[in-house]
Amino acid sequence: GLSTQPIWRKLWDDVMKTRPPNSESITCWRKKFLETFFSNVLHGVLDVSSDWRLNDRHFSPLLHSSPHVSQLTLCNMLQGAVELTAEHNHKVLENLAGSLQILKFQHLLSCDQSIRRSLVLLLHRLIHHGSVSQVSMYSWPVPDTVLLVLILTMSAGFWHSGNAFAYHSSQCGLCREEDKAQSQESAQEEAERGCTAEQEGSSGENQKRSPKEADAPVNSVLPDPRSPPLQNPACEETSSEVPCGHTSIQGGSSPPSSSEQLSCHPIPRKTRRRLKPAVGRKRRCLRRSRGRYADPEDLYDFVFTVARENNSGLLDKTRTTEEENTENWTSFSPGSPCTGHAGCKQRGGPAGIRSLKAAHRFRSVSTLELFSIPLTGDTCRTLSNLLSSWVSLENLVLSYNGLNANISCILSGLQALSRHPECRFRVLRVSDVFSHMPCMELVRCILSALPQLHTLSVSFDLKNQLEGSKPEANPICGKAEIPESCLEVLEIRFPREPLHTEFLLPVLKASKSLQQLSLDSATLPCPQELGLLLEVLKECTPHLKKLSFHDMNLAEHQKEVLLLLQDPGLQEITFSFCRLFESSTAEFLSEIINTVKRNSSLKSLKVPGNRLGNHRLVALADIFSEDSSSSLCQLDVSSNCIKPDGLLEFTKKLEGHIQQRGGQRPFTHLRLFQNWLDQDAETAQEALRRLKAVCSVVNDAWDSSQAFADYISVM
Repeated sequence: GLSTQPIWRKLWDDVMKTRPPNSESITCWRKKFLETFFSNVLHGVLDVSSDWRLNDRHFSPLLHSSPHVSQLTLCNMLQGAVELTAEHNHKVLENLAGSLQILKFQHLLSCDQSIRRSLVLLLHRLIHHGSVSQVSMYSWPVPDTVLLVLILTMSAGFWHSGNAFAYHSSQCGLCREEDKAQSQESAQEEAERGCTAEQEGSSGENQKRSPKEADAPVNSVLPDPRSPPLQNPACEETSSEVPCGHTSIQGGSSPPSSSEQLSCHPIPRKTRRRLKPAVGRKRRCLRRSRGRYADPEDLYDFVFTVARENNSGLLDKTRTTEEENTENWTSFSPGSPCTGHAGCKQRGGPAGIRSLKAAHRFRSVSTLELFSIPLTGDTCRTLSNLLSSWVSLENLVLSYNGLNANISCILSGLQALSRHPECRFRVLRVSDVFSHMPCMELVRCILSALPQLHTLSVSFDLKNQLEGSKPEANPICGKAEIPESCLEVLEIRFPREPLHTEFLLPVLKASKSLQQLSLDSATLPCPQELGLLLEVLKECTPHLKKLSFHDMNLAEHQKEVLLLLQDPGLQEITFSFCRLFESSTAEFLSEIINTVKRNSSLKSLKVPGNRLGNHRLVALADIFSEDSSSSLCQLDVSSNCIKPDGLLEFTKKLEGHIQQRGGQRPFTHLRLFQNWLDQDAETAQEALRRLKAVCSVVNDAWDSSQAFADYISVM
């Protein structure tokens, strides 16, 4: 029953000799220490020989800590990948395959072929045969296209077995075991089918069937060339997230020949086995199926392309005529993988592009995050084509990638993905410096293409449009109404655009399930606009629970603020840096307090950055008085120019209300970030000590003088 947290905290001080970042938020020091220890040893930051407890030839730091590592970051020249795939770290890699959930890449640099080989082996083991569910890439100002496409492709579950990579899947022990098991199952099924066929032949049942029924098995294998293209019947049975067109059928023997790749003959149902889901478990490799979808409408018959770059090692320039003939090039249409359109700078085509049909399909990740990585038109087309069949993908984050009009290319791939019955895609977050089109227009486009989204976040810093210019036509966006969506969370950060309720109205009408709405940095074109918005919200979003306004001037909208605070449906309201009290009177503050006291449904009130000051903070304590029916349990007053003496007076008043209520604690969480508590450390410590006996307090050691100097310097 004794906690070991203090021991691990002391070990951190003794071994790491650094102050851990965000130490207040660390819940398990054992996990934090072992993960950081593994990473520091792997990257050479920590010298184990410097500590007598670690300097033991029988002790392997990586092996000891690897079972406790759930996230790992690889940097620069990928030295960590080379080390982990070395023969002496085989057991370390096996441990990581079972424990690692999140794989991050940061500040990557170009690397040679040998390092890429190590990376291929690492990704194959950790993703295709492991438990990694999230791949994140950060800060890559000039990305190496070969390396970037390699990581994206393998995260999507593809692996080329040709000349692109030196290691064939046959060198993977797990793949060999799977092949062996498949061969044995295939032989057993062939024997069972032989016995079944003998019994059916002797039963005479064929004589009772009509000629049409008797020919059915033959017709299923040899379709009439005049008939429409057939769809593989195995797809009707399978529950796998991996499409039939890119996976093997368990019980198959060997990879198909080029002639088999062209075949659209379905295999009889008896030879098919139900595939297990490929996501969320350590699934063995699957070979490609013998059959191909011939239906041109099938998502997985589209071409998966990898754009040529001058230094690309992924492209095989020695493709044979037969390989070129087997590739199916399609022109762009909304909902299909992108091959070039108005939003792309160059049109895709056969020249210099290699199909991913030659790749094996394995387990893939469910979350992909790309932060501060410029994506060219070619890379966007590649990503779009990967996305179109990435059925395990649930979350996609694209942040500061310079997409501009190429967002249409990404949307086309996601739209194709959304039409797949096994699609799990639910969360899309897009942020960038420039917006090539109005935010509400982009939101409408995304929801039109992806009505199954549960969370959508769109954020831009600046408008990219010159005065009087118009954005390019978007092939995804039509003039049709937005279909009814499953949207539950909508976050929009406007690049100082005016908020026109008439543009937001169709989005809200289509989002009947909306529970959380966040509007950031929008301007209100007229005084009536916020009132119109509240009317629309009341009419169209009956399930709305959380509403947030950030960096919007609400100083002249006191009536609307009070209406929001008395809304019985809202449980959390945020007015962040909205200048609420810039020109307000004492009556307005009193009305706020009385309104919140009467609202029994409001659970959380956040008012950071609104110039509360000491006297307004003390007045807010009356929300929790004896005659209050408020259920407020969270209060955020960060960045409100609160000084230690004001906080102490607020605490004393709060204690008095608690005594009047018979010791009942009115609320549980108080946030005090970035206030002027450093001006009188002794008073601040007393106030915090007494507050922590009443509720959970979250604050920071903020240097107000330095912050003020920084503020003056940028004025």
